Amino acid sequence: MKAHLMHADADFQLDGPEPWNAPDLVQDLELEILLRAMSGEDEFLYKVARAALLSGCATPEAVLYRQAVLRDCIRNPEAVASLYAVTTEALEVGKKAYWGLSHFVAAILGRSREVLLLYVGVLGKLRTLADSYAETFASPGFSAFFSMLRRELGEDYFAEVQAHLDTLRFRHGVLISARLGRGNKGEDYVLRRPAAPEGSWLRRVFRRKPVSFRYQLPPRDEAGSQALSELRGRGINQVANALAQSTEHILGFMTALRTELAFYVACLNLHARLAGMDAPVVFPSPAPAHARVRACQGLYDICLALHMGRQVVGNDLPADGKSLCVITGANQGGKSTFLRAVGVAQLMMQCGMFVPAESWAGRLSTSVLTHYKREEDAALKSGKLDEELARMSRMVEHLEPGALVLFNESFAATNAREGAGIAREITLALLEHGIEVFFVTHLHDFARALYEDRRADAIYLRARREDDGTRPFTLEQAPPQAGSHGEDLYRRVFGVEDVRPDEEAAPPAASEAGDGH
Repeated sequence: MKAHLMHADADFQLDGPEPWNAPDLVQDLELEILLRAMSGEDEFLYKVARAALLSGCATPEAVLYRQAVLRDCIRNPEAVASLYAVTTEALEVGKKAYWGLSHFVAAILGRSREVLLLYVGVLGKLRTLADSYAETFASPGFSAFFSMLRRELGEDYFAEVQAHLDTLRFRHGVLISARLGRGNKGEDYVLRRPAAPEGSWLRRVFRRKPVSFRYQLPPRDEAGSQALSELRGRGINQVANALAQSTEHILGFMTALRTELAFYVACLNLHARLAGMDAPVVFPSPAPAHARVRACQGLYDICLALHMGRQVVGNDLPADGKSLCVITGANQGGKSTFLRAVGVAQLMMQCGMFVPAESWAGRLSTSVLTHYKREEDAALKSGKLDEELARMSRMVEHLEPGALVLFNESFAATNAREGAGIAREITLALLEHGIEVFFVTHLHDFARALYEDRRADAIYLRARREDDGTRPFTLEQAPPQAGSHGEDLYRRVFGVEDVRPDEEAAPPAASEAGDGH
């Protein structure tokens, strides 16, 4: 039996390898906030949510398959919770019934029989839930799952299992056949089913018995008792192994089902949190990695919303046909926040989740990579620019066409001209190799040079700043603009009401701190 709620034709691999840049993704996109919201205090839910978020799906069909399952879960949260509770019960049953390894075949058989008897009860609950809820689920994943349960866990199945378990009690001893081999040693031990009694009990009493021989051990014959026990073990060995394998098969199925349901339980936890804040979510329209599809409305940083416990400002991105998005503008204007929103939404889409937006259509990425500024090396082993270039070199080793790279104030640790030159060369090289680039920057020479190229595959966004210096945290399509409104800092420090344009401070080399809502 297979669950197949995460993939149409494969099991979900919880312990598969994470992306090589998983620590950077978690740090730069602040995924811990999202994962904790999905898992609550449940570390198993956290582990499953992290594995699913960082692995993702390779095709739009795989994404749509999970979306359909998740839609069913949102419509039937109580049923999903009940299914998950049954799988948890099955695992607890296995833990309670397991009391260590044994070299005695009879002990293995007895333990496996008792465990299987408990599992049959759990499977019965699973079948009951399938009968109760099957008609309320419409996704291909759940439809196939419930059909499988009804087909495999019918009344005949439970009756047959119960009959076998009753037989394996061996109330009347065991019937074993064997033959003599070399040296008169027994070979080919086979456990036989006792013949069913024929006729009435009266006929059986007076019927002529076949010739048979009996040997009864003396009460104190310990060696004989041990030999007889070994003979019995040889006879029931295959049955004990088969029964142990059956219990392992059921446990494996329940473990896989619990793992796959855990992802959807975590999604339901997140959905409930966002619904409590009236924060919008939408199921995105995925496109293949080679398609230049990227458009959204009302995209917001879900991690920021979860941290603040309320709705935050969303932004639109009309970037169909684009491979480059350059974001400039005022400090503290929401640029880095928007960049995080893009990265997190991309990961959520690729693992089959809803995304934090009013609408979203985008291509899948072969990988998502981040290149964010880092703090100064405390050990002084290298300068900041050397460290940035070293990280960029590692990224290049793993890049392939169709990847999405998010730059946040990269290459600003040197002078403006050198930083602009490095950023431009790297960006153009990535675009030539079919890689999608989002770049938040204060390097005006870099942004302006790209803008003056009049590239058809580029879009330019700028963080808005009102005349009075306030930030609405929204981005608008606009060409790069020199300066980052240093007059705001001047006013805060010196308390000056007005500053002439020619007194504006030059933009800082590094990005703004805490660029958010």
